[in-house]
Amino acid sequence: MKRTTALLAAALFALTACGTSEPATTDAGAQTTAQPVSVTDARDKKVDLKAPATKVVGLEWGAIENLITLGVMPVGVADVKGYTAWVTAEKLDASVKDVGTRGESSVDAIAALSPDLIITTTDESANSITQFEKIAPVLVIRGADAANAIPQMKTNLELIGSAIGKADQAKQVNADFDKAVAEGKQKIADAGKAGENFTMADGWKQGSTVSVRMYTTGSLLGAVTTELGLKNGWTGAGDKDYGLAQTDLEGLTKLPNGNFLYIANNADGGDVFGGDLAKNAIWKNLPFVKSDDVHRLPDGIWMFGGPKSTQQFIDAAVQAVTS
Repeated sequence: MKRTTALLAAALFALTACGTSEPATTDAGAQTTAQPVSVTDARDKKVDLKAPATKVVGLEWGAIENLITLGVMPVGVADVKGYTAWVTAEKLDASVKDVGTRGESSVDAIAALSPDLIITTTDESANSITQFEKIAPVLVIRGADAANAIPQMKTNLELIGSAIGKADQAKQVNADFDKAVAEGKQKIADAGKAGENFTMADGWKQGSTVSVRMYTTGSLLGAVTTELGLKNGWTGAGDKDYGLAQTDLEGLTKLPNGNFLYIANNADGGDVFGGDLAKNAIWKNLPFVKSDDVHRLPDGIWMFGGPKSTQQFIDAAVQAVTS
């Protein structure tokens, strides 16, 4: 499986947004003129727009998902094929142009679209951001924060909402997310599963070596599952941004019994747990394997997305744990 996110260290930034997109009527009263927008991004930099952005290029999948959730289809996206495989919560129109890969987007391809805003994350190199700013204003959101995973997800959505004139819609989406968490937690409690152990992982194979990536309580999906009333059986530390930890098959032997949730993708790397490890003696003797508590979640749930992808995860995780 290709690595789907760069685990780069970054300082904690406070994300705040201000401005308005309320229309001002003309003398004739028949047309409206959008007001300027000003937002402060993850660099603590003020980004000024003449009006709410409508022609947006998104260079990270979570930001792209959020744009579509709020009703703005991006004109350009980094790695359309990858997004299509990994993010099913919000689909791209056929008209969206591919501008290269995440982390190595084409400046020329972006410039050809004449965007009025480019959205990327703190994982983007400073040099690339400087190049993008020669084309259009750049809004930088923090990729993730393992100390505040859920609040960071919400803040990113609201920051994007402010930049595109959809601040109220962003707040409603976040409220709907909170409702989904509460409903999922109740379903787990009703099933008598509250307080049970879980672990969350993905994995990939390079040559003959299987690597496993664990989702700590600081990861977005780990934090959400904890909010659902379950206890993370992986107690090791993860990186300070995405809350991810590397291990291997031997590392899994330290896990307690409980629900083992994992994400794989047939379009990108396949299923190492259900395929490569299926006949492995160590894997077959793990307590959660022996008790048949291994659950592959549906393909296309983006692990680092916005509220819509995360609600997909809630639905899948609750179904797996309570079935």
